[in-house]
Amino acid sequence: MSRTIGVGVIGFGTVGAGTIEILMKNGDLIQRHTGFRIELKRVADLDTETDRGVTLPPGILITDAKALIADPEVDIVVELMGGYEPAATFIREALNNGKYVVTANKALLATQGWELFETADKNGVSIGFEASVGGGIPVLRSIREGLCTNNLNSIHGILNGTANYILSRMTLEELAFEEVLKEAQQKGYAEADPSFDVKGIDAAHKIAILSSMAFGVKIPFDKISTMGITEIEQLDVKHARELGLVIKLLAISQWQAGELEIRVEPVMIPETHLLAKVNGVYNAVHVMGDFVGSTLYYGKGAGRRPTGSAVVGDIIAIARQLTKGEAYDIPPLGFPLSSFQPAVLKDSEEVKGIFYLRMMTADQPGVLSRISGILGENGISLSSVIQKGEKQEPVAIVMVTHETTQRQIHNALRIIDDLEIIRRPTLALHIEMDLK
Repeated sequence: MSRTIGVGVIGFGTVGAGTIEILMKNGDLIQRHTGFRIELKRVADLDTETDRGVTLPPGILITDAKALIADPEVDIVVELMGGYEPAATFIREALNNGKYVVTANKALLATQGWELFETADKNGVSIGFEASVGGGIPVLRSIREGLCTNNLNSIHGILNGTANYILSRMTLEELAFEEVLKEAQQKGYAEADPSFDVKGIDAAHKIAILSSMAFGVKIPFDKISTMGITEIEQLDVKHARELGLVIKLLAISQWQAGELEIRVEPVMIPETHLLAKVNGVYNAVHVMGDFVGSTLYYGKGAGRRPTGSAVVGDIIAIARQLTKGEAYDIPPLGFPLSSFQPAVLKDSEEVKGIFYLRMMTADQPGVLSRISGILGENGISLSSVIQKGEKQEPVAIVMVTHETTQRQIHNALRIIDDLEIIRRPTLALHIEMDLK
C-alpha cells in the first residue's frame, strides 16, 4: 500500500494557485512517477473570498497559518506568501516542528537564508527552493546535481523577466523605457511598484542564491554591486546596435583566484551570443564549468504555472526522501553546511573592462577635448568616439574605452559630471565582448 504525503500551502496567490492546480490536476501522474500519493491537506490565506480559478475541497482553505503548521497530517509546509515577515517566522516554526519546507522566497533566502538552512539542518529536515531562481527552469538542481563534478568558473544570468521584457521591447520595437514599463504593468509583467525588478534588486537576490550554491560560499547580500535599467534610453539601444551589441540586465558571478566577483547591471553583449537572443519575459542562465564547458538553461522565469511546476518538483523530491525515511540524500545547497565559508568578494571598483560612456552635453566648441582630457588624466584611453550631429541640446557624445577599471571610470565621471557643459549624469555600461 502506497504512502500518502500531506502538503500544506501558506499563500494562495499567483504561485500558490499554480502549485495547487498542478497538485490537483496532475495528482495521478505524480503518483505514477513516484509510487506514492501527494495530498493537499491545508491552504492558509487571509483572503478566503477571491476566486483564484482553482476549486478547493470543503474545509481545506483556512486563515490560520500556525494551525496549518501544527496539523499532524501536514508533512511538507509550502511557503508562497513572499516577503520577509511573517514568512520567516512561519518557515522557522515549521522547521522547529520537524516539518520539511518548500519556498519560492528568493528575497528571504538571499538575506536570511543561512540561518534558516542551519535551523533545518539542526532539526534533521530540509528546505526546497528551486522556484526561488528562474521560475520553471531547473537551474539550481542542475548546479547541485548535474554539475557537481565541475569547478564552476562563472555564471551570467538574465534573471528578471520584467527587466528583460522592457529591454527586449526597447530593442525590437524602438520604444522608450517609460512606454514599455507602462505596457508591462498593464499586461501584469510588472508590479505597480516595479522597483525590485527595474533596479536590479530581484536579480541580485537570485544571483546571491545561485552563487552560494555554485561556489560553496556565504554571500553577503548587501555587498552585491547592483545597478538597474532605469537610465537606459532609446539612444543607448541604437548605439549598441551600431556597435553590434545588445543591452541586457545581467547578473554576473565569476570565481577567480579565490575571489568572487558578483554584480548585477545592464551590460552590452555581442548580438551573436545566445543570451542576446533571450527576449520577452524569458530567463536564461549561462554556467561555465572546468570540464563541462559552456551550459545554458532557458525558460519562463516567473508566472503561475512555471513557478508552480518548480515548487511541485521540490515537493516530490522531499516526498521521495520521506518515503525512504531519510532527511535528505543530497545537501540542499549542494555542499555540506559545515564546508561553507564567507565569500572573499572582489572590490567592484577594481573590476576591469571596456566601457560604453554616453554623455549629454552643451552644443558648443571644445566640449569633446575637455572631456577627453579628463579621461586621459585618469588613465582612460578611448577606442572610438561618436558625436551625433543634431543641432539641439543636449548633444549626445558616445565613447568606447579601452580596458580600464571601474574606479578610474568613477573618478573621471565625478569630475566630468560637475562640468557646466554636462546636462545629465553620464551613463557608463560594461561591454562584455569576451563573454564565452
